[in-house]
Amino acid sequence: MPKPIHEMSQWDVSVHNSRVPEEEWQATRELTHVATQILTNRDEYLAPERREIGRRIGDQQLEMFVVCAPSEALEQQFQQWASDFIAIHDIATDSSPRILAGLAAATQRKVQKLVIRRQGHGMALATLEFAELPGANGQMLRVYSTRVDADSQQRAALARVLLAYSRLGVVMVGDLPQHALDTALQPLRDGIARGPWPGRQLLFVPLSPAGALHQLASHIGGRSGVQVSIAPQAVKPSDAWTSISNTWNRVRGDSGVAMQAGQSLGIAAPAGRDPIAFPAPAPARPPAQPPAPLPMHPMPPTRPSASSTDANNPWQAYVRQCIEITGMISCCVFELATQRTLAHAGARPGPASLAAQGAALHEAANVAAKAMGLPVAPPDLAITLAGHHLIVRAIAGRPGLALHAVVDSHATNLMLVKMKLQRLDGDSAASAA
Repeated sequence: MPKPIHEMSQWDVSVHNSRVPEEEWQATRELTHVATQILTNRDEYLAPERREIGRRIGDQQLEMFVVCAPSEALEQQFQQWASDFIAIHDIATDSSPRILAGLAAATQRKVQKLVIRRQGHGMALATLEFAELPGANGQMLRVYSTRVDADSQQRAALARVLLAYSRLGVVMVGDLPQHALDTALQPLRDGIARGPWPGRQLLFVPLSPAGALHQLASHIGGRSGVQVSIAPQAVKPSDAWTSISNTWNRVRGDSGVAMQAGQSLGIAAPAGRDPIAFPAPAPARPPAQPPAPLPMHPMPPTRPSASSTDANNPWQAYVRQCIEITGMISCCVFELATQRTLAHAGARPGPASLAAQGAALHEAANVAAKAMGLPVAPPDLAITLAGHHLIVRAIAGRPGLALHAVVDSHATNLMLVKMKLQRLDGDSAASAA
């Protein structure tokens, strides 16, 4: 029986290339004995009453049917729902399943499983594990492990998607020499450089003296805008969760809730134990007060749904006008410096992909202009593909903001679309004022 995470005094097994005990592996085989659930009608199964990834079919199991690769389907879901979650990735350790088990025990819940199946066949392509932590207003925060049960190619692809779209990505690092650690971090560097990587927070938690990790991790983010932090060495699971929860609350900006979250699990953050952020150390946090008995709410509320904020977003009206242009498929307004999406309308590609690739095209145009000795100015790009036009253009009167739009080249004329967008520039400036 797993202990609550604040009662875990050790990792139980080696932090380097360790294996899950046989009795825990036997428990996972229960997945193959789940009885088929018969629903009364198609609408009941497809009802969108819960904005979550996967359809719940049992106390601890959800499933999702796909017609494409599991990683691509999961990426589409994250783009559609824009959900907040934490992803924990292991390098030379298997600590993430133990953290999930400890969180589940602390909240008197079970570790959840998301099974991705092939549409029409029911074949399980991948199984993901996560813990659900209760927040305010009945919302739940998921903490995923990237240790996915799938073939090797999809296992790596799903791990990349989970880290890339998480609000906070956590990398647990076991004991490795510098050359091996550098090799182990290379897929992470490649994934961030290749993109899309909308997540902006990456926390490394070493399970042994950090050593070369500080030097190697500081270059992970590169120019992508990903902020990399390194936590103190986690001798036991509660140490790791202290660093994770402190970083999460700092990312969320809820310093008051951060203390309550730690105290509710009996994990008060000690003085001087804040993670170290690059390029400068994080400010020191004052000593925590002794834990007080509180209801068990281990994490702060998740981000409000997009529907509640659309009315207060002046750019939402602008993209709604853009999407009404004939042939427009998808468009978004985003910040060039941070790739943060301000508003989105349409279908695929999703906002995160539009922002990441739009910023990359914008940067490529500026680099080309400099290389050729031409004046650098906000570009107005139009790229024609086999069946689509890509339009990346600065928002008039709003430095640092840009529009990335995807247009069906068979349904409209590119020049006509650009003329209509120019007419909307004046309206966008007024609506955003």
